[in-house]
Amino acid sequence: MKPLCHALAAIALLLAGFGADPSAAQTRRPLLIEGTSTVYQRVLTRPGAVLRDTPSGVEIRRYPAFQPLYVFDRRDGWSEVGPSALAAPEGWVADPTVVEWKQNIVAAFTNPVNRQRSLFFAREDKLRWLMEHEAVRELQPQLIEKADTGLLSPEDGIVAVEPENYVNIQDELYIMPILDFIEDVHPLNFEDNLLMKLASVPIDDALPAAQAQDGSGTDDFDAGIVIVLDTTQSMEPYITRTQKALTRIVNDIEGTDIGSRINFGVVAFRDNPEAAPGLEYRTKILMPLERRTDQTPVLDAINKAAKVATVNSPGFNEDSLAGVQDAIDEIDWDQGGSDPFDGRYIILVTDAGPKDPRDPNARSEIGAVEVQKDAEGKRIVIVTLHLKTDAGGDANHEYAAARYRELSRFGQRQFYYPIEGGSEQSFEDTVSLLVTALTDHVRLVRGESTVLSEEEAGSDLVELGRAMRLAYLGERDGTRAPSVIEGWVSQKAIEDPRATAIEPRLLVTKNEMATMAELLDNLVRLGEASRDETDAANFFSQVQDVIASMAQNPDTVVRTGSDTLGGALEYLERLPYRSPILQMTQERWGQSAINRRSTLDGMRRKLALYRKWLFDSTVWTSLYDGAPDGEQVFAMPFDVLP
Repeated sequence: MKPLCHALAAIALLLAGFGADPSAAQTRRPLLIEGTSTVYQRVLTRPGAVLRDTPSGVEIRRYPAFQPLYVFDRRDGWSEVGPSALAAPEGWVADPTVVEWKQNIVAAFTNPVNRQRSLFFAREDKLRWLMEHEAVRELQPQLIEKADTGLLSPEDGIVAVEPENYVNIQDELYIMPILDFIEDVHPLNFEDNLLMKLASVPIDDALPAAQAQDGSGTDDFDAGIVIVLDTTQSMEPYITRTQKALTRIVNDIEGTDIGSRINFGVVAFRDNPEAAPGLEYRTKILMPLERRTDQTPVLDAINKAAKVATVNSPGFNEDSLAGVQDAIDEIDWDQGGSDPFDGRYIILVTDAGPKDPRDPNARSEIGAVEVQKDAEGKRIVIVTLHLKTDAGGDANHEYAAARYRELSRFGQRQFYYPIEGGSEQSFEDTVSLLVTALTDHVRLVRGESTVLSEEEAGSDLVELGRAMRLAYLGERDGTRAPSVIEGWVSQKAIEDPRATAIEPRLLVTKNEMATMAELLDNLVRLGEASRDETDAANFFSQVQDVIASMAQNPDTVVRTGSDTLGGALEYLERLPYRSPILQMTQERWGQSAINRRSTLDGMRRKLALYRKWLFDSTVWTSLYDGAPDGEQVFAMPFDVLP
């Protein structure tokens, strides 16, 4: 057990503050956390915190609960604060009305479908007491029931319980700051675990109007299913089988309430047409996703897709990730923002592996892991049907299976379905099973009987349906994070450490992400130029030159003089996160060309994802009125940090 203190405080864009006018005042910097050179002190407001013009002076206004603020000065129990490091402070707050926030990390709930809901304990020792109790699996549900019914006693030590429905942090940002954490092991399996001290309040204190609903009215739930089809030469019989299976299902639900709640789209993909012009296209939306009373156009689109490419692709692997990316980004899942689809599914059908981001014929440098993370953030489930035909061979099958398992994850479960030997009948049966199971998700939300039994559908698809229901009810009812001042929780589920209950995330500003992208861009450029051991030995001195140059730019804040690649980003060093990239030293860099290549590939994929997010307005949120674009924030998962 090792407490970590002085973790992370946010950095932001700094202005040099020296203008041509000698009378112009220099822009003030917030105070630094002790022992750091670029990480600023921050606090969070408690409910009812008052901003005053001077210590004990005139009230200016009251802050919302847990507003993040930079600290510019401290004086006799008062802190001079402001929401931005770019501008002058706004005034003073009394220290008892704020909470020190030494790390700029927040907690996000995972979907609780496959675990017990988290309990918030007033003290760390009470949390440990439950985790180490020999009857934890019996005791925990009893405590949750007591919390739900208002029967908790002070001796229970519980201050709040996680909501029953799912709270999606990317759909609606909520601030649940991690005030402290302890790196530990879980007593059930002795694997790494975090014990976290959290504070919680939604970013908007006003209760959404939807929260007044009584639990009825699930008739609005519907699902969009986009089929992403490989339309290269070898796929013709499988496309025909896809149409056959889908036709049977559509005919079964045509004219029913369920039929009106399931809608389809179709995206086709091949490979790089510049390398093989006869391919005609890399990706093509054959049928957009929209609400229809008649699904015949979708069936016709799949029928046309059976007219496959007449020329060979460059290599056996196809650009399936490009097809999936278009299904994520180009398909209108939100239907113009008026009535978004509640259930969102992509079914990828292919007999080939995906293009590696290093392949010159790949469209994107984003890999399977990054595509999956992007999709899950938008509540899209990717299901892969991988036809393991003889043409691929065992080596390609192993490669493709590994990538598609990474791609086809959602809510800690995997939705990869290999079709051994490329059996056409097995493929058709699997398509029928999957699409029927997805229509059952709609039935489940509506309280109707499902077509498939739990044994027929399998536990993963059954749990996915329940997860979709919890997410839908959470959004419909305006479910919020529990309003507590402070409480201790476990990162891993108390009763089952295989499940993550609370996911730590870094609350980054757009400026911070841009700084990460710029640094990675420079590192990739220098790393690619390292051809031999001599170049590799010079790499770190070149990195230091780049960092020193970046430090001269007032638009970035980096630390010079570090002996690791990640040391320039000081605010990442003390997170409960270990990255091979951040920990790379000059010695390790020079030891192995294979390690250098792997490190550069990881940098390149993450750089492409950062650039994508930087231009996606839907992932950014303003924490205060009038926040400049660069200070909008995003709750960034740890596993996509540099």
